[in-house]
Amino acid sequence: MTGALEFGIPKLALAALSPGGARGRLSILIFHRVLPAPDPLFPDEIDARRFDELLRWFSVWLNVLPLDEAVRRLKEGSLPPRAAAITFDDGYADNRTVALPLLQKHKLSATFFIATGFLDGGRMWNDSIIESVRATNSTYLGCETAGISPLAVGTLGEKRAALSTLIPKIKHLPAAQRADAVSEIAGLAGVVLPDDLMMTSTQVQELRAAGMVVGAHTFNHPILARLDQQSAREEIAASKDMLDAILGEKVSLFAYPNGKFQTDYRHEHVEMVRGLGFDAAVATNWGAAGQSCDPFQLPRFTPWDTGALKFGLRLAANLRRDYPGA
Repeated sequence: MTGALEFGIPKLALAALSPGGARGRLSILIFHRVLPAPDPLFPDEIDARRFDELLRWFSVWLNVLPLDEAVRRLKEGSLPPRAAAITFDDGYADNRTVALPLLQKHKLSATFFIATGFLDGGRMWNDSIIESVRATNSTYLGCETAGISPLAVGTLGEKRAALSTLIPKIKHLPAAQRADAVSEIAGLAGVVLPDDLMMTSTQVQELRAAGMVVGAHTFNHPILARLDQQSAREEIAASKDMLDAILGEKVSLFAYPNGKFQTDYRHEHVEMVRGLGFDAAVATNWGAAGQSCDPFQLPRFTPWDTGALKFGLRLAANLRRDYPGA
């Protein structure tokens, strides 16, 4: 298939399903990291070359808006055809060092949702496990705290397999038990863990100064549905307050950690976000937002296909999904 058809067919499909105006649909794309080079441990992770390719596709197919503007225009019924917004979750340093220059190269905007407790030298629990497994010289690692028997970690393939067991089993543990499990694994691995994976406060300011949008993503990235209501509210409020102070302005957007309705957040968390003064919030429920969508449960989606045609058509198909409303 020629390049013109490969790019033209998705654009036509997106235009038909997202015509703009009152019938417009907003596609919100979600990313986490953009690595400077491919990672042998995670070969499917987005790297700079791949992100550059995706941004080139988006420039042809989509009208990319800053998310705050997109939310306002969605409410007004004034979205352009093929409206989209790009978002990042968590606050990885490579968002500033790798993703931002590529966004600027393509003259595109993005919104960065920051888990503020990991700024300035912090590290997310899953990255502690990943880096422990990556760097260990041990041939086996287990986790008695999480009830996980020793797993082989001597080869690259064994490390991948071990992580596919460790992370899902530890992910939904109560916070204190999860911290104990991570500490146990790091101790057994016998490695020095990196302290530069996440952004600094200065890098967050640099994103904003470059015209990007910054949003809150809780303080410690907990599963809100597993917290009592006071703790959940404090997690959301602490993230907002810290970013307000770092940026010297009101942060108006929020992203639910993990972001699946009922599993990771519930109705009461939607009301907390609304009550704390945010203007909108994003989840990770698949779909695209229409004018009737709850602005505090905006769906997000990113296709996984490597070819332009399949990626674009899957993005178009997502426009047909109904979002899970409150």
